[in-house]
Amino acid sequence: MRAIPVFLLLLAAAPLCAQSTERSNAGLQAWIADFRADALAAGISAQVYDASMAKVTFSPKVVERDRNQSEFTKTIWDYLETAVSDLRISNGKAALKQQRKALIAIEAEYGVPAEIVTAIWGLESAYGTFRGTDPVLTSMASLAYDARRAAFFRYQLISALTILSIGETDVENLRGSWAGAMGHTQFMPSSFFAHAVDWDGDGKRNIWGDDPRDALASAAKYLKDNGWVTGQPWGVEVTIPAGFDYLLANREILKNPREWAALGIMDTSGKVVPDHGPAAILLPAGKDGAAFMVFKNFEVIETYNTADAYVVAVGHLADRIAGAGPLRGDWPRPDRALTYDERIELQTALTAQGFDTQKIDAKIGPLTVNAVRGWQVSQGEVPDGYASPALLERVRSAR
Repeated sequence: MRAIPVFLLLLAAAPLCAQSTERSNAGLQAWIADFRADALAAGISAQVYDASMAKVTFSPKVVERDRNQSEFTKTIWDYLETAVSDLRISNGKAALKQQRKALIAIEAEYGVPAEIVTAIWGLESAYGTFRGTDPVLTSMASLAYDARRAAFFRYQLISALTILSIGETDVENLRGSWAGAMGHTQFMPSSFFAHAVDWDGDGKRNIWGDDPRDALASAAKYLKDNGWVTGQPWGVEVTIPAGFDYLLANREILKNPREWAALGIMDTSGKVVPDHGPAAILLPAGKDGAAFMVFKNFEVIETYNTADAYVVAVGHLADRIAGAGPLRGDWPRPDRALTYDERIELQTALTAQGFDTQKIDAKIGPLTVNAVRGWQVSQGEVPDGYASPALLERVRSAR
C-alpha cells in the first residue's frame, strides 16, 4: 500500500486561510478560491483542483448535522436493539457466506476474524446497501469552510483531492456519508491513505464499488495497524458477584481472567473466562446492566469509533454471526439517556462539588465516569460510575 503523503501530515499543522463569516454558497466559493493556494502547496495540481471543485456548492444540511450531532442521545440497549437486530444478524450471516472465500483469506492475512470484519461492514453500511450518496468534496469543503472543525476537514479535503489526483476513483464516484465517510466500511479520506489496500489486484483501492473485497481487507488492515491481537476476543459477557468492589470496574485496572475469577467474576455460564491476557471490567449501564470483561481488542475497535455502545455492538454482532446467543444480562430499561444539556450540567455540577471531570464537553467518557464514582463514594452509594437521570437529580440536590 502507499504511505501517507508527507504533505498531508504537514497540512494538518498549516494555518487556516481566511474564512468568510457568511455561511452561504457565495461565501464558500470565496473560501474555495482562497483555499486553492493551500491545495496547490500541498501538491494538488491546478488542473485537478479546478476541475474537481468546479461543481462544489455549500451544503447547509451537512453543516447543520455536524453542529447538532451531539444532541443525539440513545441508551446502549436502544442502540443495540437496532445494531444487533435479528435482521442484521441474518443479513450478516448471508453476507459472510457470500464473501466467505475473501473473508477467510483476509483473516489469514491480517489475523482479524471474518465475523469482526463482517460486523463492521454491517454497522457501517448495512453490508454495502447504504454506502452514502453525498458528494465527498461538497461535504468536506462545506465543513472545512465552517469554523467548528475547520482544520480537521481541510485535512480531509486535501486527502480527498489527492485520491482523485492519483486516480483511485473519479469525482462522480467519490461519494459517502454526510460527514465524508466512504464506501462499504466508511473510511474517511485520510484513513484511506493510511490503511486501504488493493485486495482484488486490479491496481486500485476501490472501497466504493459493488465489489466489497478491497473495503473488507482495508477494514481488517485498519484493525491490524491499530494493534489487533490475533486469537483474542473483543470481550466476554460476565456476571458480577454480590459485594463486588465497583471501584475495580475501571478501564485502567487490568487483571487476568483468573484474578478476576478470584474476585467472583465468571462468564455467564459460571466458568472462568479463558486467559486471553489482561482485561478490564466494563459496566456500560452501571450495576444494573450487562457487564463485560474487555481485552486489548476492545480498544482496537475503539479506534474505529470511540463509543462504548459501538464497540459492544461490533463485538456482539460478530459473536451472533458466529452463532452465539443473545446477551444474558438485562438493562435498566426505564432509564433514558441524558440530553446534551444534561450532560453539560452534570459535568459542571460534579466539578463544582470537587469531583473534577477535567472537561465540560458533554461526553461521558472515563474522566466523567471517574468523577461520578468519586461523587458516589462521597455519598455512600455504589460507585458504578453510571450517569443516569436519577444520578443527575441527586447531584443537583447535593449542591
